[in-house]
Amino acid sequence: MAVHTLNQFVLRNLRTFEMIGVLMRIFSFSLVSWLGAASPFMFVWVFNTIDAVLLSWCSALRRDTAYTTLNTFWVLVGVVGVLRAGNVIH
Repeated sequence: MAVHTLNQFVLRNLRTFEMIGVLMRIFSFSLVSWLGAASPFMFVWVFNTIDAVLLSWCSALRRDTAYTTLNTFWVLVGVVGVLRAGNVIH
């Protein structure tokens, strides 16, 4: 029941959550663009993965297969990025 209630809350505020996710993505890519090699890569990867989860969730609730696929891919890329930034994998 809690998941259903949470999904209903997200659906009622879908545009807001999508905008938050998009702004998070813009911020993280801008940070890397501005700072280059001096970027806080772990922060950027974690932040970008969170926005990908948020946008995947929103697109899944809207039943938008293309954007669900795209953002789910970014979640996977983000997990690999976090593991690499944390020197868990090379």
